[in-house]
Parts: sequence; structure tokens; C-alpha cells
Amino acid sequence: MIIAIVVLFSVFYLFQINRMTYALCAQKEIPEEKQPKIYRTINVLITILLISFYLEMMFTI
Repeated sequence: MIIAIVVLFSVFYLFQINRMTYALCAQKEIPEEKQPKIYRTINVLITILLISFYLEMMFTI
């Protein structure tokens, strides 16, 4: 049950972060060739954050 909630939360959260990243790239007029690196970096960092959140939830419950 908790796994399903965390997965749904994670998908929604990653979608929102990617929307904000797109807005940042558009506002700052970041060149197209640099955008994939920015997306990759942000997505990896957010994924690490979500995994650590999941592990913390598993060990506290």
C-alpha cells in the first residue's frame, strides 16, 4: 500500500519538477544543446531524493 502511494507521489513530483525545469530553461533562454544535461542532472538528483525518502519511510514504519 505504501509503495503505491510513494510511486504515485514520485511520478507526480517528477512531472512537476520537469515542468518547472522547462519554465526555467525558457525563461533563462538556455540553449537547446545544454538542456538535456540540465534535465538529466535535475532528474537524477530528484530521483536520489525520492529513493532516500522511500527508504526513510520504510525504516520508520
